[in-house]
Amino acid sequence: MNTEDRIWNLVIKKLTHEASEQELQELAILLSENPDIDDSVNLMLKWWQPQTEQTQEGHSYFLFKKILNRIKEAETKLPLTNLSQETKAGNFEPGFKKKALSNPINHFVSHITMIKNYLKIAVRQLLKQKMYAAIKVGGFALSIAACLLIALYIREELSFDKSYPDADSIYRIVGIYNMDNIHEKGVDWPAVMGRTMKADFPEVEKFGRLMPNSLFWGAGSNELKRSDAPENTHEEGFVYADQSLLDILKLPMIYGDRAHALAEPLTMVISKSKADKYFPGQNPVGKVMYLNNNKSKPYKIGAVMQDIPTTSHLHEYNFFLTLAGVEFWNGEQTTWQASNYRIYVALKPGTNMAQFNKKVTDGIINNYYIPDMIKSGDKNASKIKNALTMRVQNVEDINLRSYDIHDGMSHGDIRFIWLFGAVAGFILLIACINFINLSTAKSANRAKEVGLRKVVGSQRSGLIQQFLTESLLYSFFSFALGLILAVILLPYFNMLASKSLTIPWQQWWLLPTVLVSAVIIGVVAGIYPAFYLSGFKPAEVLKGKLSSGSKSSGLRNGLVVFQFTTSIILIISTFIIYNQMQFILNKKVGFEKDQVVMIQGTNTLDNEVKNFKEELLKLPAVKSVSISDFLPVAGTKRNGNPFYNEGKVKTETSVGGQFWDIDADYIKTFGMKLVAGRNFNPAMKTDSQAVIINQTLAKRLNLKNPVGKRISNGGDPMLVIGVVQDFNFESLRDGIEPLVLHLSNSNSIVSVKVKTGDMKNTLAEITRTWKSFSPNQPIRYTFMDERFASMYADVQRMGRIFTSFAILAIIIACLGLFALAAYMAEQRSKEIGIRKVLGASIGNITTLLSLNFIKLVFIAIVIASPIAWWAMTKWLQDFTYRIPIGWEVFVFAGIVAISIALLTVSFQSIKAAIANPIKSLKSE
Repeated sequence: MNTEDRIWNLVIKKLTHEASEQELQELAILLSENPDIDDSVNLMLKWWQPQTEQTQEGHSYFLFKKILNRIKEAETKLPLTNLSQETKAGNFEPGFKKKALSNPINHFVSHITMIKNYLKIAVRQLLKQKMYAAIKVGGFALSIAACLLIALYIREELSFDKSYPDADSIYRIVGIYNMDNIHEKGVDWPAVMGRTMKADFPEVEKFGRLMPNSLFWGAGSNELKRSDAPENTHEEGFVYADQSLLDILKLPMIYGDRAHALAEPLTMVISKSKADKYFPGQNPVGKVMYLNNNKSKPYKIGAVMQDIPTTSHLHEYNFFLTLAGVEFWNGEQTTWQASNYRIYVALKPGTNMAQFNKKVTDGIINNYYIPDMIKSGDKNASKIKNALTMRVQNVEDINLRSYDIHDGMSHGDIRFIWLFGAVAGFILLIACINFINLSTAKSANRAKEVGLRKVVGSQRSGLIQQFLTESLLYSFFSFALGLILAVILLPYFNMLASKSLTIPWQQWWLLPTVLVSAVIIGVVAGIYPAFYLSGFKPAEVLKGKLSSGSKSSGLRNGLVVFQFTTSIILIISTFIIYNQMQFILNKKVGFEKDQVVMIQGTNTLDNEVKNFKEELLKLPAVKSVSISDFLPVAGTKRNGNPFYNEGKVKTETSVGGQFWDIDADYIKTFGMKLVAGRNFNPAMKTDSQAVIINQTLAKRLNLKNPVGKRISNGGDPMLVIGVVQDFNFESLRDGIEPLVLHLSNSNSIVSVKVKTGDMKNTLAEITRTWKSFSPNQPIRYTFMDERFASMYADVQRMGRIFTSFAILAIIIACLGLFALAAYMAEQRSKEIGIRKVLGASIGNITTLLSLNFIKLVFIAIVIASPIAWWAMTKWLQDFTYRIPIGWEVFVFAGIVAISIALLTVSFQSIKAAIANPIKSLKSE
């Protein structure tokens, strides 16, 4: 700061009685050394000196008015041209020596000096009001950390499937089915459809098929080993694929030639990580591996691909098995009656998607599906024609826009992206509101400064720049602290979101983005306070109008209402999500999922699996054992079939449902209930052609007394010997589908129902039994209740994230409320002192100071409740089984919000109420 600026800074402090003895001495020395400035200062001090006893006692605004009059008199005596020239020359402050800016260099230096001065004043303000500064910076930093974490999450979700070189021209075929109140979207098609599309539609350059259905041998999970290794290793992520699919996706290879990797029968492509696991330091191309000890089908490695990135919807696949020469049953590759393949197509540039969707729907449905159904006598043909439509979905849309498509994959949800983005925006807005509220609330404390600066000639633009500089300083400090908090909180956030996010320090755009964001946030948060504070009229400052106005600001109250409205919406949403999850996880689903151990990979035991079951039944802790890989939890086999009443295949429409192979102990092991008929009896040979159906199928087929009736799935009729009570075997988002249980072998999973007690020893006994049958293969088991809970992992993740951000939003809002309460108590200290002298109790004063804030929270509850009800009603529509939204949810949220507000405000209120009134009155 140059000498002249320092002198006037000290003068202002002297006029406002804020100068220390040391500073007054410094001013006297500087004035003696600068006589040209001393004249102007003496004039100002002369104007300011009171002349009557009356003005000295309290009417200081008369003095200020006198100063303004003297300034106006001086201005009227100046020629207009001189005033204009003086303004153009940059001398805006009467009483200051005119500075001549003779060249751009002087102008630049003056500008830098001005900015330096702004920064010094901003730092002084920050240090002078430590509590308010900490709240502003702390709230900003927390919100910025939350926004950074959410931005990392959104960035990863939006980056899915962009690694393919021609991603914009790669599509998969999606079917939309709407009939009889059934609304479904799926991606499974007949094997023949891919080459049909290539032949019939010139827009299709290439097609490729993917077959992940674990119903067929090889897909899903397998026990895998090298041809020269004794031990099997369980591996997930097997899928059948065409050679042409590799060509469409252009998956990069480490070893081997992509163009011929899956061209021959019994070949496979494995990922680099799996190649390193089984063939460390080697090129495994040409090596042989066995699946499930099946030496009749030796698979040769055709190539090694780079690991598919986690930002691909195919990332779960590590093994591609060739579809060359594959036919799962006679005629499977030519029939239109079985749908198990995902069809990917590469379309020619310039293809009109809307026209192509219509063309494909008309061509495939009318020319192939309907004629084939009519030929087989299916009466659904006419309905299917109007119920089924087809469209293409770009590969880049699969991750975020497949939440309503049944594709068996785990992927994101574009609705969550919008939701979390909105939450981040609201949290940042709450922090900005804190800044605005505190800046305007403290306006009375800055009024004297603004008034005096205007008296000595400061223009409003200069004051705006000063206040924006302070705001930017807060913003930069907050971003620095926010980055540190984001680094600290990132592991916790990764755990919540089941992600492996990292901050991209090495990316060139990170620092510029942070700096630009800091400037934008600083300007947005500070623009209103800057214009508000700089707009004070000096004549009104000393009249006391500003102080009273700051305590009754409608804008500030409105912003507090907005903060708590947002927080209450988050509280209500979190509470409903939690209750819905508890409802799902504890709902009676029609079978016993607790105390059931699922032993996997038992198909490698071949014919010994039944003996393994018998040995398990000998263990004292085992109640029952069942052999079946069709289980009522996700990740197990499914087999959709059409069902008819006997003799009605060609006269009635079919009912779609599941056809499961089970053993005779299945119903007993899972605690299911037969409501009619009997269970399977392995001793009765006729039971191999018998079935047990669920209540839903009986209802759909109009079977009032199903036992003894016969049904068909297109083959030989099957006798219904029992009806099992409905149980949920899919997610509770969906209803219960028709189901047929059939006595047959399906032996890759053995389920063991154990007694409650010493689970550790029970598992040890089961493991010893396994080792006696398969010494070269480690046992693998999971608990059914855990697998059931994992079906709702995405909802649980959303609930945890929502809870965390709701708490964060409340903390930030309470920081602002705490600071406002502290300031209001400070502003009303004289009033509080007088009330206490007149006999007011601590309770009366606490209520006085808290009541206004509680009113604002009540208003927020009224506004937030219908918004939260609407949002959560929409969210619960995804679940067939859902909780009702009762009034108690809103009462609970309201009590929580009011309690938090009371705890926040009451500390400052009680502190003010118990303060000694003599101090506050004496200070006045």
